[in-house]
Amino acid sequence: MSNMTTTAVGNTAIPERAAERPFWSAPVLLEYWNAGRRHIWLALAIVAAVTVAGAIITLLMTPQYTATSRIEIAREQANVTNVEGLKRESSAPDQEFYLTQYSLLNARSLAERVERRLRLARNPEFFAAHGETPEGEGLLSGVRSGPVSAADLRERERQAVELLLDNVGISPLRGSALVDVSYSSASPQLSRLIASTWVNEFVQQSMDRRLASTADARIYLEGRLQGLRDRLEKSERDLVNYAARQGIVRLSEIQGEDGRTRTTQTLASSDLEQLNRLLVQATAERAEAESKLSAARAPGATQLGLSNQSLSTLRQRRAEANAAYQELLVQFEPEYPQAQAAREKVAALDRAISAEETRVRGAYSADYNAAVQRETDLRARVDRLLGRLDTENRSSIQYNIYQREVDTNRELYDGLLQRYKEIGVAGVGTNNISVVDDAVNPVKPSSPRLVLNLAAALLLGLLFAGLTVVILENLDESVREPQQISDRLGVPLLGAIPVVDDEVLSDIEDPKSILSEAYMTVRTNLGFSTDHGLPRTMALTSTSPSEGKSTSAYSLARVIGRTSGSVVLVDVDMRRPVVATRLGLDNSKGVSNFLAGEDNWEDLIQTIGKSNVSFISAGPVPPSASELLSGDRLASLVRALSERFDHVILDSPPMLGLSDAPLIANVVEGLIYVIEADRTAVRASQAAITRLRESRAHILGALLTKYRARQSGYGYGYGYGYSYGKDAAATDGAN
Repeated sequence: MSNMTTTAVGNTAIPERAAERPFWSAPVLLEYWNAGRRHIWLALAIVAAVTVAGAIITLLMTPQYTATSRIEIAREQANVTNVEGLKRESSAPDQEFYLTQYSLLNARSLAERVERRLRLARNPEFFAAHGETPEGEGLLSGVRSGPVSAADLRERERQAVELLLDNVGISPLRGSALVDVSYSSASPQLSRLIASTWVNEFVQQSMDRRLASTADARIYLEGRLQGLRDRLEKSERDLVNYAARQGIVRLSEIQGEDGRTRTTQTLASSDLEQLNRLLVQATAERAEAESKLSAARAPGATQLGLSNQSLSTLRQRRAEANAAYQELLVQFEPEYPQAQAAREKVAALDRAISAEETRVRGAYSADYNAAVQRETDLRARVDRLLGRLDTENRSSIQYNIYQREVDTNRELYDGLLQRYKEIGVAGVGTNNISVVDDAVNPVKPSSPRLVLNLAAALLLGLLFAGLTVVILENLDESVREPQQISDRLGVPLLGAIPVVDDEVLSDIEDPKSILSEAYMTVRTNLGFSTDHGLPRTMALTSTSPSEGKSTSAYSLARVIGRTSGSVVLVDVDMRRPVVATRLGLDNSKGVSNFLAGEDNWEDLIQTIGKSNVSFISAGPVPPSASELLSGDRLASLVRALSERFDHVILDSPPMLGLSDAPLIANVVEGLIYVIEADRTAVRASQAAITRLRESRAHILGALLTKYRARQSGYGYGYGYGYSYGKDAAATDGAN
């Protein structure tokens, strides 16, 4: 680890590589896989429920029969009079033609023709085949059984048309002029009849539409063309005259797909674009010159020495001369001639360095002033051109009005002129639609399809299950992964403590146990948290109780006691002291007694077996722990303990709703924040850390406890079978 440099994070120095990459980040797909594993039973339940619902719905559906007729829609190739320009040869118009025909096949007007031809509004079997009840109760097979109003009949016709449109299907055969027209209902005979009638009525409708022309169309178009011609000429003259009066010079124009003429660039906008590029460049040069000048004027002016070889050489020579002078002072008095000569040499080099720095700063200042002047000149020119462009833009409003009027008149004139020519020469062509295969009675249902519906239900269930898992994961605010510590809380990660199956206190006694190795990693990382290595005084706190804070305090004390000298563990959680009970030690006297006024703190120290760790209990629960902690006696106790022991560790109360931890944090070098994995909410931890920082507490880092690495998707080992990936349900401490 000698090649690892350190960097500061807030007030904490941590390894540079740890600051850049605080923890291994799992791939996105692996994170989704882990989320699915955490909610596997819920996902399976959702998939099973949706699949069963799909099967039940499929079995309850009424069988539908589909009859299909096939027609050919040929592209019109010739007219009686073949006029140049009327014949479409490109593929795009062919596509437009066929899309139009497909829309006509599914048009409401065609459905109304079929309804009138078959008198479906008067046929109750038609409504029964679709599971519908017809409006009114007076028409049965065309025979009146009672009075029926005209409104009821119109409503039946509308209802029949809607049913036709909902159940007809238009399916073009790809790469051909053939189209399948299908109809589905619960009656095979009715499906065949409607499919056959639909295509026949479409053929008849096409012929009727082709022959529907009026004799007045030509006369009407002639009158309209003359008026549009005059309007077009006048609008073009107005456009040219206005542009000349306002001095509008258009460099380029385009005509859009809608026939509108749009100006893309004018002379003023072109000039402004070029000047603006120069201004951006000048601004960048001025900012660079200003940055160099500011760096040169800064105290110490480190940048001057880095960028100026002469200044760097002078400083090196000055350091060498000063070193020689200091060596002479070791043997001789300052008035000794050789010492005086060495001192003069150092002074001369100081003057040379000062002169060189002044020269470099002057050069930077000259460059900066020139850059500022150029930027100012260009900005003034841009401002003047902006005013000119603003005037031109205001004039362009009226210009665009004239331009739109010209485009509109030209579009109307060209359209009417083309239509006039087509009417003048177009004749009647042959019918281009023919029936290839007439519909037959279907012999088996076309729907529902059990296998297809089950597959769709399974896919839908998987989608719902995935969506549910994603929602639950996003609603979960707990910290699950070690890398989330630095990403969400902004504090460095000291280590991740795994859950263990065995008793925590017995595990920590074994230096080769998983728990001891984990806390040894935390102790190693703590060595990088200050400039003098492992902090001598530290405290542990958490967001809420039962996050492993007290266990971590004891475990760190044991690990540090084995590696770094004597340690004293002080339980300052006077509201809920638990360490003494777990260790089987006396809690009758402790910190609360000293804070209340007793001065003999040495009598409070208890030994823990044959270890290098001592313990001071919290003592009797006081009426107000905050008042005791707010005095100076806790700080004096920590100072006294730090003089006797190499390290002092304080077990502090949790942060939630209490003011004890910020008071305790101010009497130690740093604070370790304990977070339980898969439990503590990020917002609560963020609020607690913010309170600590506002109280000027020095946060050394965060400790993630009760961590299950295998559930998170990766292990943590040392290569000889040691792994954090246990699936144990035990925790590492209640507090």
